[in-house]
Amino acid sequence: MKSNAFELDQLLDLARWKKLQDELARLTNMAIITVDYKGNPITEHSMCCPFCQSVRANPQLSKYCQICDSRGGLEAVRSQKPFIYMCHFNIIDIAIPITVDDKYLGAIMAGQIRLDGSAALDSFEHLLSSQKNAIAQQHLNMHKAEYDAIPTIPYEKLLQGTQTLFELSNYIVETAVSKAQLINAYETFYASTHQATDTITPQKLIPNETGHYLKVNRSGRVNIGDSALLPALQYIAENRGQLITQTQMAELCHLSPSYFSRLFTQEMGCNFSQYIATQKIAWAKELLENSDDSIEKISENLGFSSAAYFIKVFKKYEGITPFLYRKYHEKVNH
Repeated sequence: MKSNAFELDQLLDLARWKKLQDELARLTNMAIITVDYKGNPITEHSMCCPFCQSVRANPQLSKYCQICDSRGGLEAVRSQKPFIYMCHFNIIDIAIPITVDDKYLGAIMAGQIRLDGSAALDSFEHLLSSQKNAIAQQHLNMHKAEYDAIPTIPYEKLLQGTQTLFELSNYIVETAVSKAQLINAYETFYASTHQATDTITPQKLIPNETGHYLKVNRSGRVNIGDSALLPALQYIAENRGQLITQTQMAELCHLSPSYFSRLFTQEMGCNFSQYIATQKIAWAKELLENSDDSIEKISENLGFSSAAYFIKVFKKYEGITPFLYRKYHEKVNH
């Protein structure tokens, strides 16, 4: 995948992601916001504490927050793992990178917590200090009650919550990227194949009100109820797993092989082998979409000599392997 070929705000259903973010914030007791690879927020804060809200609303103090966020995010990108640090007010914050194939897509910025006890504080880097800043000290004194109300959690719970957020967020994004890549690959292969070749539309036989059969193709409905080919077409439809030859079908229709071949191409718009192949591929697509049968089982049920040959024929007509075709439909339907 090319760097930043997929962006978080395009990959994710942001409304659903925000609900998940809110729930994770509640469970971990940490404020959370999601940013893209440029550091721009793509969600609103979940559980942003009143003290931090007041600090970020202060033009003279918010620049300290921005510096801490930037440095924390850069360190997380560099190490490609969560980076826990202390901000300028000695509040614990966390930068959790979201990466796919070693490409940085964005981050979850979490924290706004204090540790339950100070024994482990020395293990976290103090990125910036505002203790000597008179405005910061004045702000802290004015909002002391809000500062004291910042959630506190034990050291072990902090580490566990951080690792959970890291693994869960990256799993969700990797799944979203895989889905986007799969759909893109299918659409690209399918479009290029159908532009490069004159794909034969599988024929369908349906009875009309008189009981005669109608052939449905690109030119519309064509009545073949009285066609000499009807015994062969019915036999093919009822014997999907058989290895059917043109000679057999000519005999079934009481026609010479050469005349059967000419008549078949004239009435069906394709030769006999193309018709058999497109019918089997159409049946294969139905099985791939509606059953859990393995590729080998489908190949066997449709009379292919081997799974490898089935895959080759399927890719020739659909521009994609049976496995990828099934995965594509699983992704778009769930």
